[in-house]
Amino acid sequence: MARIKGVDIPNNKRIEISLTYVYGIGRSLSQKILEDAKVNPNTKAGELTNEELNAIRDEVNKYMTEGDLRREVNMNIKTKMEINSYQGTRHKKGLPVRGQRTNRNARTRKGKGKVVANKKK
Repeated sequence: MARIKGVDIPNNKRIEISLTYVYGIGRSLSQKILEDAKVNPNTKAGELTNEELNAIRDEVNKYMTEGDLRREVNMNIKTKMEINSYQGTRHKKGLPVRGQRTNRNARTRKGKGKVVANKKK
């Protein structure tokens, strides 16, 4: 398995898809990286030569990915919580941040439903 930015990318998939295993790289950025590195996106990750891998690593290093990006996102959230912005208070309460309804949905953010006693009748 090839390692890019500390992440093992799968050998059996196309390199275009394998690059998306790195946090911060999606399909469009993956295509741009491969175009700049002059690597065929249909090549399997296991079939890449060392030169191609090094070219891809050099291109990936131009973008903020993995640990740096995670750290920046977490710092942005902490800043919003410290200045008590609307989004920051929603993060503190564990509620949806981007305006979704909460009276019947939002189970991902709110967790498992709480049982209310004597709710029948």
